[in-house]
Amino acid sequence: MLAALTLNAAHAEGTNAPTAGEPHVMDRTVITGTPLSRTLFELATPVSVLSDQELAIRTQSTLGETVAALPGVSSTYYGPNASRPVIRGLDGDHIRVLENGIGLIDASATSVDHAVSSDPLTIRRVEVVRGPATLLYGSSAVGGAVNVINNRIPDERITSSVTGAIEGRYGSADNSTSGSGIIEGGAGNFAYHLDGFTRSTSDLSIPGFARSERLRASDPLPPGTMEARDFLPNSASQSDGGAAGLSYIWDKGHVGASVSGFNTAYGTVAEPDVTIRLHQRRVDVAGEIDAPSESINAIKFKLGLSDYRHTEYEGPDPGTVFNNRGYDGRVELLHAQLGRFEGAVGFQSQRSDFSALGEEAFLPPTSTLVNSAFVFEEVNFDPVRLQFGGRFDYQTVDADADPAFGPAASHNFATGSGSAGIVYTFHEHYAAALSVAYTQRAPNYQELYADGPHLATDAFEVGDRRLGIEESLGLDFSLRRKEGRITGSIGAFYNRFERFIALVPTGVNDPNFQVPIYDYTGVPAEFYGTEAELVLHLVDTAQRKVHLDVRTDWLEARNRATGEPLPRISPLRYGGGVSYDEGGFGARLEALRYEPQSQVAAGETPSAGYTQLNASVSYSTPVGHTTLTLFLRGTNLLNQEERNQVSFLKDLAPLPGRGAVAGAQLRF
Repeated sequence: MLAALTLNAAHAEGTNAPTAGEPHVMDRTVITGTPLSRTLFELATPVSVLSDQELAIRTQSTLGETVAALPGVSSTYYGPNASRPVIRGLDGDHIRVLENGIGLIDASATSVDHAVSSDPLTIRRVEVVRGPATLLYGSSAVGGAVNVINNRIPDERITSSVTGAIEGRYGSADNSTSGSGIIEGGAGNFAYHLDGFTRSTSDLSIPGFARSERLRASDPLPPGTMEARDFLPNSASQSDGGAAGLSYIWDKGHVGASVSGFNTAYGTVAEPDVTIRLHQRRVDVAGEIDAPSESINAIKFKLGLSDYRHTEYEGPDPGTVFNNRGYDGRVELLHAQLGRFEGAVGFQSQRSDFSALGEEAFLPPTSTLVNSAFVFEEVNFDPVRLQFGGRFDYQTVDADADPAFGPAASHNFATGSGSAGIVYTFHEHYAAALSVAYTQRAPNYQELYADGPHLATDAFEVGDRRLGIEESLGLDFSLRRKEGRITGSIGAFYNRFERFIALVPTGVNDPNFQVPIYDYTGVPAEFYGTEAELVLHLVDTAQRKVHLDVRTDWLEARNRATGEPLPRISPLRYGGGVSYDEGGFGARLEALRYEPQSQVAAGETPSAGYTQLNASVSYSTPVGHTTLTLFLRGTNLLNQEERNQVSFLKDLAPLPGRGAVAGAQLRF
């Protein structure tokens, strides 16, 4: 599926029309993972970037599915409407999902079966940090961070009074219709941004039965009940949203604000009669002051305020209501070069007031406050670059008294994290990077206070108020090449946890709700694996480009005390694609193989292997002062039954069957 807003205005990421493929580029500048402007080639921590043509190819209905094919990344997949990124086997509160560097402040990190409150239709760029990102983004980024960038607060002057794009599309797998648009412009020192989208889908088309063959055999339906087939029940959705932003920009900085809204109503595929209506209203403020003094290069600040609410309806009747109100704010001071040292110090404050009220509430109302200080420094001994720093967090987690969950409680945690990395450019086009990170993560309110049913994950979750701080030591090595016939990177990682907080099955069912009971428990654990992404530039001229890319990742995750596998670990994946671009025409054919996963945790079922085969074509042509792009993408062309091992619902909800997405984009 091609993204409407990844290639919107000409002043943004570039003026190229969306084509079918883009090679892996190691010299793209990233903003996630360091407060300094550095390229992928110069970072000690592995970062993946989706933008321009590559994002246009991979954009899907959820953020999780959009980034799921990146090396080391998978998704939770609770159906086509709720899917969150999983990085190197870590999800939930181990991964931070950000919007322009600020937390989303929704319910998706705690209640991972719920939708992420950011729609891919409004995304310009996605940056994914693989491995500990706790230094800049807090202890909940121990597994990594996913930063969605949408330019809702412009930070540069826009010379045109009106630029933008509009797009419409249709998808056959879910009978979806969607439209999106963006308008940006500027006058004098002011720049504005407007965006909006709408999407409507029907129940998702699937190849065969919704329930897996293993589940149908072990848990047959009552006599006379028909198994759902060819369509995934209760997977339809209706979504819309938009934003307006305004900035004042001068030679030495900018300041701006935006207001945004996100609304969606969708079915929960685990419960055929339950739908969710979600609303979020958000205000963001951001700015930068450049060179306010000789000793300070820049001062950057961001603040996001969020009011989130979703209601679960059982048929027409409202049931459990989830609320999350809070803020996330940060200030970074980038100091002038001190000898060879270049870096930043910063302060961050986050607050979340969360409640789940109703029959299926699984924890009491809670309030979480985290105040943090961090420092990041870089020393360049060309050809060796050192990057290191530290972070201190003080977290308070309070729970209200509640008849269903017990007396009021308060927990305070002080945690510290540190990291060091080295990038050795041993040749003009080659570099080796090694990083080590020690992190501490305090348990969140769900891990401490949960004690109730979470039916969308088919679990009764029980927290532990005695949980201590989770500790980990991570190592990451990669070898990179940024220019030549072959470009890309290969790497390996190891992450060792003390008291890794996991949701562990007890083997007992709750008598009232008849679902398995899971306990939040600290266990010794280790995660290790390899990742690779390489591009062979077969033809690379100004007129024609032909690229062959290959990628693979492999992950193992085990309980070190017992040697048993940890649950929901992605299997070995490998594949690649070939892309052709000439003039305004582009085409791409790609395949990604998922091997069977037989190493599973207790109470977990294995999954069969499958091969994803996708293809896309596009054509762009000038029309007056605009550019028209037509596109067509086919997905799961083999119409295979694909079940995501990482998902709680893999035996209930397969991935989509064969489908196509067709659309048109007009840029002006």
